[in-house]
Amino acid sequence: MAARGFAGLTLRAVAAELGASTGLLTHYFPTKRALVAYALDLLEQRTLARPRRPEGKGLTALRHTLMDILPLTAEAADSNRIWVSSWDAALCDGELSADYARKYARSRDRLRDRVAAAQELGELLPGDPAYIAAGAQSFALGLVVQALFDPAAFAPQRQVELLDGYLATLTAPSSPGNDHSARS
Repeated sequence: MAARGFAGLTLRAVAAELGASTGLLTHYFPTKRALVAYALDLLEQRTLARPRRPEGKGLTALRHTLMDILPLTAEAADSNRIWVSSWDAALCDGELSADYARKYARSRDRLRDRVAAAQELGELLPGDPAYIAAGAQSFALGLVVQALFDPAAFAPQRQVELLDGYLATLTAPSSPGNDHSARS
């Protein structure tokens, strides 16, 4: 899926990859939708099992959570490529679409908790943590898409610079790490 996307995810292609017959595969996955649902569940399990950065506290925890979304490694780029290519399938399938909405809502909830903790520490400006979390998630997902389509312009170091610049716009004036002079 990382190489061909969801458009290349066919029962015939999977059977060929496994060295099995299409008939054998349809015994386990009677439809392409069943195969897609299984593939997305497997991807989510792998994504959740992937090593994460140590969370830390406050703004550090928020930054690390957002960095874990970005395609900063080859493995993360492959996972993100699969997620992004699966959006088409999810948009055309009400059940998958609802599942994605729940996943993104859970992600925003985790981000909201990190935003609120950073606000309590005085590291982020006051405001609605849910609103700020939605903006942070939107920023990170937009950066994912740009990095996937133009990896040369959005190399890992550049992604981190952009993330840090975005977070700097949210930080309280006296917050540590709010030194804009260190950024280009």
